[in-house]
Amino acid sequence: MARKPRDYDAELQALMERAKKLKSQKTTRIGELVQVTGADTLPIEALAGVLLAAVEQDKKQPEAVARWTERGEALFRAGKRDGGKAGSGGDAAGAAPAGPSTPKAGGGA
Repeated sequence: MARKPRDYDAELQALMERAKKLKSQKTTRIGELVQVTGADTLPIEALAGVLLAAVEQDKKQPEAVARWTERGEALFRAGKRDGGKAGSGGDAAGAAPAGPSTPKAGGGA
């Protein structure tokens, strides 16, 4: 019995569309995260600088990532207790005071 031919072009196109959709979802989630933490109030240059400093500190002091992870988990747990997802407007107000202290805590360690 002969095999049914595969449409490789269609499969490739479907995979490319799925990758594009996943990339778009990731970008949206990162934007939501910036808003939830209150970091959207920072100038874009400052936000980029904070992220670059975090990447550099991760290489020098990996234990800092553990502390940041704990703070992030606490933020999302607090959002779930409020009955909404972490991206809701009520969480952003509660997370804003913690946002500016994050670079100080991470940079001073």
